Amino acid sequence: MVFGFSIVFGLVFLFIIGTFIGIAVRGILQWSKNSNSPRIPTQARVVTKRTYTSGGAGDTSASTSYYITFEFLSGDRKEFYMPYREYGLIAEGDDGALTFQGTRFISFERNRLC
Repeated sequence: MVFGFSIVFGLVFLFIIGTFIGIAVRGILQWSKNSNSPRIPTQARVVTKRTYTSGGAGDTSASTSYYITFEFLSGDRKEFYMPYREYGLIAEGDDGALTFQGTRFISFERNRLC
């Protein structure tokens, strides 16, 4: 009975450690791929904005992630995770110059109407 528990406990422990290592490796690979991608400046329009909130149950704090989907002149769309400071300055329908690198948002400058 104790021997069976030890095996199950060991397998669960290895699974959890393997999951953490897998997540870390995936993040490092994505970061490396983005860093090796060219910076692409292009004209785009903001199509949608969304947020994703996780946590906040019981005594834990909530965490919110911010995303904006841009549409290019070709009609293709791409969603980017972005910092709150940028998210709050961009509105749906804005047209402007988007710069990105792989899946990494770099900047967005609205076209000025003057």
